[in-house]
Amino acid sequence: MNILFIGDVVGTGGCTLVEKRLRAVKQHYGINFTVINAENSAPGNGVTPCSADWLLDAGADVLTLGNHGLRRKEIYEYLDNENNPIVRPLNLHRSAPGRGYTVIHKGGTKIAVLNLMGMVGMESIDNPFNHIDAAIDTLQKENCHIILVDFHAEATSEKRAMGFYLDGRVSAVLGTHTHVPTADAQILEHGTAYITDAGMTGPMDSCLGVKKELAIQKMRTLLPVRFENPDTPCSMQGVVIEINETDGKAISIEQIEVK
Repeated sequence: MNILFIGDVVGTGGCTLVEKRLRAVKQHYGINFTVINAENSAPGNGVTPCSADWLLDAGADVLTLGNHGLRRKEIYEYLDNENNPIVRPLNLHRSAPGRGYTVIHKGGTKIAVLNLMGMVGMESIDNPFNHIDAAIDTLQKENCHIILVDFHAEATSEKRAMGFYLDGRVSAVLGTHTHVPTADAQILEHGTAYITDAGMTGPMDSCLGVKKELAIQKMRTLLPVRFENPDTPCSMQGVVIEINETDGKAISIEQIEVK
């Protein structure tokens, strides 16, 4: 089975590029299942029902989120609707709307998509290592062999540690949040596909999807700045993973970039 994972989609430009190019990319790589991180898909940041539906209509099977995922209150009811294939970090406070993982049936195969958020350099949040084991145990009891983890975290060390901790127990650990693709896509020792960060889908002439002059202003002055996304050419970054459907082990992982 070929899985496509697309890094953080940013704003209208990122959504538009996904809409234009995703179906061709899926055809080219023979993709069976697509996961997109959508936590910045609304203009500015966050996710709205409109931006989520935009990406699902474009061909995503599941959407994942992160630290900006709950910034727009209009998404709360959407997250609580179990018919919407969208997950937020599992280790958020129990009062958070939505769920931390979902299971999708695809061609007779169960595929679980699980979202976690890191602790280092992020908002105060429960330790992701305290939540992941119980979730995996539940999924394995349900005979779900393919488990994909979007680990939305700042620190490369925390992402690497999670990758090694889950090696052999999940099919892939895919880092998001820093918006810059890392050069460490690999199959770990026990068969888990791993990358520290899958990259960003949005305007490249920007500071992580934000107008560069606004990012500079905030860093120079340390004063509040309302972020905006530039209307400049975009790129779609992510990875294609081939997974053995029988045992859930990864066979290969390839980084991609589409403009």
